[in-house]
Amino acid sequence: MKKNEIKEMKKDERNKKLKELELELVKAKINAAKAGSSKARQIRKIIARIITINKSEQEELKQK
Repeated sequence: MKKNEIKEMKKDERNKKLKELELELVKAKINAAKAGSSKARQIRKIIARIITINKSEQEELKQK
């Protein structure tokens, strides 16, 4: 998921996606312990992007 795709989403959609990704991350960590996968790293990056965009939007609203 790219930065532009995340920015186009509404705040509610981003929060919903964040919850889904957190659950998926837990599952990926369990599977990585069994099979050795790097999917958890990709999921963490997407979560970080969503959190960063949410924070930047909050800061913009505070400045206005």
